[in-house]
Amino acid sequence: MIRLVPPLLILGLSACASTGQAQRAPAPAQETAASETSQIEGHDPRLHAAPPQPSPIASPVIVPLDAATLAPLPRESVTATAHERTLHCEGIPLLALLRATGTMPAEPLRGAQLTRYVQADARDGYRAVYSLAELDPTLGNRKVFIVDRCEGKPLTDDDGPLRLIAPEETRPARWVRQLKAITVIVAP
Repeated sequence: MIRLVPPLLILGLSACASTGQAQRAPAPAQETAASETSQIEGHDPRLHAAPPQPSPIASPVIVPLDAATLAPLPRESVTATAHERTLHCEGIPLLALLRATGTMPAEPLRGAQLTRYVQADARDGYRAVYSLAELDPTLGNRKVFIVDRCEGKPLTDDDGPLRLIAPEETRPARWVRQLKAITVIVAP
């Protein structure tokens, strides 16, 4: 005996076979509602990771650049080359300023401290960023200085009164002339 298969069933099976995918049944209404609610709250309860928590470290922290803060810090001589010109400057290591103001701990960075960065702002709106990790002597050990004198003279208005320089960098793209503010921020 021969059984006839209804034509609509044949069309449905051939459509599934041609796409190579089985169609899924719609999710139960309860599961869909829970999924929408969790997306609104920002956390899917089916995931094992906890939602982001606010940092236990204050952010942003403005680092003072006034004379009273800078005067007691150790000064160093710095030689750096920018645009095929060698500069002989004097200033304060950025690390010394950050430690003196409490924005960088004396011990090696770990945990939440590794998410912090220094934003240097110029009067003309130029900005550069350094991570605290790259400044930490036990990690990046990058030398960055806040200078106020070059070639034995105070900086001109075009460059100063303060300038941030990183003598080890190949290109002076993160050097900041006319430095007006330093802020330590926790990365989002």
